[in-house]
Amino acid sequence: MKFSESLKKNKDFQFVYKTGKSYANKYLVMYIKENGLERNRVGISVSKKVGNSVVRHHITRLLRENYRILEAEFQCGFDIIIIARVSAKDKNYHQLQSALIHLGKLHEIYQQKLVTSHV
Repeated sequence: MKFSESLKKNKDFQFVYKTGKSYANKYLVMYIKENGLERNRVGISVSKKVGNSVVRHHITRLLRENYRILEAEFQCGFDIIIIARVSAKDKNYHQLQSALIHLGKLHEIYQQKLVTSHV
């Protein structure tokens, strides 16, 4: 991830949960809070309710990869926590990508870059 780093400390997660803004859809919940930095800090949370460790790590990898691919479209300067809901368990890469984009648009931190081709 070029523009982002991981959010790892429990106190950072708790601060974003308490003071941040959240939106949710069928598969994910996203909390965001401005961090005053020139990069995003991203945390991913997948609870034991979602499944065993194999399932949880699979979802975590899918979400991290989706964010990595899309991070150029996300505005910088935010702490972002992405929480997988139980319904995310059986979803594929593209379904989770669509859910992530949807939440980014709700938070107004996602702007799709237009690709122009010169012919």
